[in-house]
Amino acid sequence: MKVGFLFNHDALHQIRHTAPVIAEIVRYAGVEAVVLTSSSVQEREVRALLGDAARKVTFVSLKVGAVSAALDRALRFIAPFRRIATLRENLPAFAALDVIVVPETTSLLLRDRFGLTRPKFVWIPHGAGDRSVGFRAVMRGFDLVLLSGAKVRDRMLAAGLITPDNHVIVGYPKFDTIDDAPPPRLFDNDRPTVLYNPHFDPLLSSWYTMGEDVIAWFAGQADYNLVVAPHVMLAQRRLHASVEHRVVRWRRDVAARYRELPHIRVDMGSEASVDMTYTRAADIYLGDASSQIYEWIVRPRPAIFLDASSADWKNNPDFAHWQLGEVIRDVGALPGALDRAVRQPDRFRAAQQAALAATFSLTDQPASARAAAAIVERFGDA
Repeated sequence: MKVGFLFNHDALHQIRHTAPVIAEIVRYAGVEAVVLTSSSVQEREVRALLGDAARKVTFVSLKVGAVSAALDRALRFIAPFRRIATLRENLPAFAALDVIVVPETTSLLLRDRFGLTRPKFVWIPHGAGDRSVGFRAVMRGFDLVLLSGAKVRDRMLAAGLITPDNHVIVGYPKFDTIDDAPPPRLFDNDRPTVLYNPHFDPLLSSWYTMGEDVIAWFAGQADYNLVVAPHVMLAQRRLHASVEHRVVRWRRDVAARYRELPHIRVDMGSEASVDMTYTRAADIYLGDASSQIYEWIVRPRPAIFLDASSADWKNNPDFAHWQLGEVIRDVGALPGALDRAVRQPDRFRAAQQAALAATFSLTDQPASARAAAAIVERFGDA
């Protein structure tokens, strides 16, 4: 059985959600693992995560033609043109697979638009968040869905996106890539460190309407450190558009005067922004719609959410994570919220612990091993 693992994205944030499964699946007799990447950066990242197991894997570099490459250079800061071109222009590589494992849904175009009748499609979502985009009808197209826990499973079942027999709860493979060593010290002082982690969603993100004011407030005080580490896709586009919400936003850069301050660190997409360095090391979370809040609560700590859209969020499953901290609607409320977070660090601990248990199935067996076993059990005769 030839099992492919596709990495076809502008950034590296999806890789840790499926790459650990590769190292486990090569242990099975009769399984050939193929890693397909659309950039050399992705291949290097996968090889680094696999270590010695990379020797048992076939790596395939997916290319696009000159016309597509030129269009990508012109459009890459506006639209993900290259991702679709990569699928369309490498059909033979995908047709040679029995199974393909992906962390996104765009790959279903191989079957739905480009007419491939094989391989079988396995989806491991890259994150365990609540946004409505994570629960769309396109997900019905997967042959097998491997989920992190009961929370996501129950919502998908209720919406008819999965069936009782086409999914398996396996846990969160990304956690298998994180070592148990203490997180690094981010600043050379003892102030509480706040992680500002806005999403890129043009409706829900606080970045477009509050981001500069947030950074300016931290710049002018001496009680807190600040790490500015948005979702990595924020910096990948200048123009962010949402078909679902019919909203378009222009991303502005962080001013140089803030980047030079000793108590502020700005990271628009390094490895540290995707490997849980900041979610492990900071003391207070400040965000809006990112699923990284669920990685944050592995160790319960205070969280504050910026409501940039005046959302009717209570009892709305798209905002379930806002039950895990205090919600504020403007930067003027930030000092008080931070003060309460410091004085009452356990205020939302019980809610976070309950959410952690519902979101992630944690057992003695690594999630990546559980995922590999589920794939082999389902498609071993392919």
